Amino acid sequence: MSMNWNRRHFLTSTAVTAAGTLAGCSTVRPRRVSPNGKVAHACIGVGGMGYNDLTNYKSHARTEIVAICDVDKNHLDKAAALVPNARRYTDWRELLDKEGGRIDSINASVPDHMHTLIALTAMRAGKHVYCQKPLCHDVAECRALSRAARRAGVVTQLGTQHASGVGDRLGVQWLREGVIGAVKRVILCSNRPGAIDDYRLVGPRPAKGEPVPAHLAWDLWLGTAPEREYAPKIYHPAKWRAWQDFGTGWSGDIGCHIFDAVWKGMELGTTAPLTVKAEVQASWKNDRARRADVWPQSDHITWTFPGCKASDGKPYTMEWFDGLIYPPEEVQALAREAGFTEYPAESAMVLGTEGALLLPHTSGPVLLPKGKFGGYPKPKLPPRNHYHHFLDAILGVEMCESHFQQTGPMAETILLGTVAIRVPDTELVWDARRLRIPNSEAADRLLRRTYRQGWEAPVTI
Repeated sequence: MSMNWNRRHFLTSTAVTAAGTLAGCSTVRPRRVSPNGKVAHACIGVGGMGYNDLTNYKSHARTEIVAICDVDKNHLDKAAALVPNARRYTDWRELLDKEGGRIDSINASVPDHMHTLIALTAMRAGKHVYCQKPLCHDVAECRALSRAARRAGVVTQLGTQHASGVGDRLGVQWLREGVIGAVKRVILCSNRPGAIDDYRLVGPRPAKGEPVPAHLAWDLWLGTAPEREYAPKIYHPAKWRAWQDFGTGWSGDIGCHIFDAVWKGMELGTTAPLTVKAEVQASWKNDRARRADVWPQSDHITWTFPGCKASDGKPYTMEWFDGLIYPPEEVQALAREAGFTEYPAESAMVLGTEGALLLPHTSGPVLLPKGKFGGYPKPKLPPRNHYHHFLDAILGVEMCESHFQQTGPMAETILLGTVAIRVPDTELVWDARRLRIPNSEAADRLLRRTYRQGWEAPVTI
């Protein structure tokens, strides 16, 4: 497949049909997979996490990978060695146009700024969609994607693979049972060692770009984002998360993993926060160039919520800590009481009226204080593969629980935090019904973005 597929080619090709569908034509209903048939699946994005996703889809007994797509030929070649019979594409629009009648589902495992356009196009074409976290790049996109999924009647799943793990599911169960009483405060954090150096310590933008390597379709990689010159090692493949045009920062990247069990366990559903406020590191806040282009390396976000069943009707807060900003000492002391010499770098701590629940990321929950909850029974939960859960739902086995209507409002809340980061030290009032921040024009403008000409996503609320 040629690496020179560009916007002009797209606009004059039959792939423009997808844009016409999005402009208002009726949504195609998904086809029913026969009882003895297989799910025909296409992988969009097969490098990095996308390769891991591909291996999981391939391992499902009733799924066939019929097409793969990536803007990087090196990634495409590696994936093709794993699924040699799959048809190869560089442009996802061409894949959907040519494979539309032959596929049942797709996954979007690409940079955040491209999730919405790919997912919307696929759903309107009647395709089931698995989308990597944080679901979208912007708050308004989350709302649009959740509504589109409901209207399309397709199976959807957010790429929070640990949500299917026994540890997260046990945490959900204990919270739903009210083991720790009424929730008073939630502490979420990701202070992963090395993350600052690996992902976020970038910038400023190079004054001059370099020639695009032959294996990369740079214009396709940019997609909806503003044009900029290619530069090696700071955008593709690894560090795009650090740039505001492409990624959503550390809270956007990891937030959905840490929030998920708490959101489900508290049965928050479509609950929305009342306010949000962020504190950030001074060095980023006082650097105009960095604030305009990249995400900070440390931040503390606080959301206030109205009362809910899990909080016994009383208001509560959720707080996010990352980088070099750590949870307060009294919270860390609870973890030490549980036997941790250091506070779990990535974890959720839910403080209740009768105790606390600590859920380190990728492991099981711990009830505190130990003296009160020692020996508390742990039900045996069967193992589950998050990817297979999605595919099984397509086959009619059961509904997957991380569908967009469930996880969309959670992702919307997390991305509201990324808005607060860019307007630090200001308590933003959130009007969820109208999708507005009425007390800050600067923040309100950040709820949605302007797409590059020829790459517009139909995000209307």
